[in-house]
Amino acid sequence: MFEADLIPIICMALFAGEPEVRVNYTIDDGTHYIRADCITDTHAIEIGLDDRRSSFDSVHQAIFAAHLTDRLPMVVMVDTNGVEERAEFQVETVARQLGVAYLVFDLDFLIRMQMTAPFRTRRTPIAVVN
Repeated sequence: MFEADLIPIICMALFAGEPEVRVNYTIDDGTHYIRADCITDTHAIEIGLDDRRSSFDSVHQAIFAAHLTDRLPMVVMVDTNGVEERAEFQVETVARQLGVAYLVFDLDFLIRMQMTAPFRTRRTPIAVVN
């Protein structure tokens, strides 16, 4: 499973956010944009996979997206094997040093969330009778 496959699961199912948001910014040489993994009412969230060199950029991307959107930065790491590798350890250490929210979700949990989503959306609220 790839990071792009997990972004909607994490963003929509867990945080009720909008995945893959284009955020524009303008500097002297013109208009540019970034694509934030997830934007909620309160946070700009960057999602990374454990043991991937690309995860080292997660803190930078979360802080920059948070700055552009006036939200708090958050990094979510997806643990694919139950072992904390160097990328996970380094990203968590830097995030905590900078005061960036940091969460880890197990890949199997995220797959179960995706598989059971249709059942959760169809459930009927239970009426409580006193």
